[in-house]
Amino acid sequence: MAKELHVVMLPWSAFGHMMPFFQLSIALAKAKVHVSYIATPRNIQRLPKISPDLQPFIHLVPIPFPPLAPDFLPEGAEATVDLPFEKIDNLQIAYDLLQKPIKQFIADQMPDCIVPDFAAYWVVDIAKEYGVPLVYFSAFSAASSVFFGPLENLSGVNRNYGLPSPQSLTSPPEWITFPSLVAFKEYEAIYVPQGFWGKNSTGISGASRLAKVISASQALAIRTCNEIEGDYLEVYKKITGKPVIPTGVLPPEKPGKRENTEMSPDGFIFDWLYKQSPRSVVFVGFGSECKLSKEQVHEIAHGLELSELPFVWGVRKPNAANDDELDDFLPLGFVDRTSEKGLVCFGWVPQMEILGHPSIGGSLFHSGWGSVIETLQFGHCLVLLPIIVDQPLNARLLVEKGLAAEVKRNEDGSLSRDEIAKTLRLAMVEDEGERLRSNARKAAAVFGDHKLHQNHYIGAFVDYLKNNVAKR
Repeated sequence: MAKELHVVMLPWSAFGHMMPFFQLSIALAKAKVHVSYIATPRNIQRLPKISPDLQPFIHLVPIPFPPLAPDFLPEGAEATVDLPFEKIDNLQIAYDLLQKPIKQFIADQMPDCIVPDFAAYWVVDIAKEYGVPLVYFSAFSAASSVFFGPLENLSGVNRNYGLPSPQSLTSPPEWITFPSLVAFKEYEAIYVPQGFWGKNSTGISGASRLAKVISASQALAIRTCNEIEGDYLEVYKKITGKPVIPTGVLPPEKPGKRENTEMSPDGFIFDWLYKQSPRSVVFVGFGSECKLSKEQVHEIAHGLELSELPFVWGVRKPNAANDDELDDFLPLGFVDRTSEKGLVCFGWVPQMEILGHPSIGGSLFHSGWGSVIETLQFGHCLVLLPIIVDQPLNARLLVEKGLAAEVKRNEDGSLSRDEIAKTLRLAMVEDEGERLRSNARKAAAVFGDHKLHQNHYIGAFVDYLKNNVAKR
């Protein structure tokens, strides 16, 4: 009888990475693959509960950071969400110190395969030493992976190791041979060369980490599907010269029907939603990683008010020292003026349950890939306002596919309340937006098809692992 497969997951310490790795672990466990999921203790505590039937297949492995100098990281900070942007390098340095206990874990367990994220470039030497195959997993869209290109572009060997110019990132690269909108705008591109290719205080750039992991991987798994990104998947195969395996989009489980809302702390949201017309409300949410400036929040607020559409807005609380700062975070009188039309909720909100409510018809958000998948599985119209990292590339992909409207910014990248209002109305109510709304509803049949993603895509990934990495 064939030995059961054992795979080790090694995500980077950011929830936009840990959650897709966790969802991949759940999908593999459903296919009877044993998974060891490595993360720091507090990050493991913040993962969703695993259903009892899958618990025998998923081993959550807490490995703490070694002792660090005082003030190196704030107490309890183990993920990017816990930190201001300028401390992220310190988190990477702490993450790199996990390699010693992880090496010991691999030596003890001798798994069939390690599935690393981009950050864990040091696992390449560990895998080589113990003869364990690597399969890189990308939690990003194929389009954004393709944009950053083949290994020689990631490593910089094709530029004599210099940084690319911002200008070179404002049009689709030459290896995308079909008409494409996937590129950065000028106001976005100025930050990318140093941010992605530039060496930071860890001694290695993000691009070099990724290049090392991809180069050593036997195959590349990616959170997407042929139905949406077949064209970009073909290019990715060509430019990497490796097997590229779409895992499907790993749609999160849709929440069950909500019982009595009176006892729940967020019950007021659903009481309000039940009073609204079907598909009339915009959900507004920029997640926990996007730290919006006060100016951006004010323009979004004014844009919502001008649109005259009903909305639910989950606002991340600023790290305010006092209530006066919190009051000032939204425009003066905004909450009172919009109280008939909208609901502003500070702090965490049950996003999946809200998106699943029949009154929601669209979402204004940052176009992070995980949120795109969550939103499209309900067939909602996408209104995109990309902020960081890969989000602009996802936005251009979704506009290209006729699945989204992107809010136009001013030339300097600042937000315009008029453009926000105009784009929201186009997507939600105007006749010219009907094609968008129709395409989004059709996309739900793909993004929300759990059987397609589990049986077809995860099934094919498990077959690949059984035939190519499993020890006989």
